[in-house]
Amino acid sequence: TCYKVFRREVIQSITIEEDRFGFEPEVTAKIAAKGCRVYEVGISYDGRTYDDGKKIGWRDGVRAIVCILKYSPILHRSRRR
Repeated sequence: TCYKVFRREVIQSITIEEDRFGFEPEVTAKIAAKGCRVYEVGISYDGRTYDDGKKIGWRDGVRAIVCILKYSPILHRSRRR
């Protein structure tokens, strides 16, 4: 878990399609594809349990993997050749 910080003009220059757990891989991949450096700053937190209201399930993990593959600059680079 981390925070990512972007300059306004950088984040406004991309079109965001995803939400939930697809948002982070999409934004990271699109920013990296523009040649921008991505810095992550780790944070500490106490995660919620399901009893506390944790809402993530296995489908969210699958969706995140699909988005990583969909927006991966490495995969897109090899398709263009």
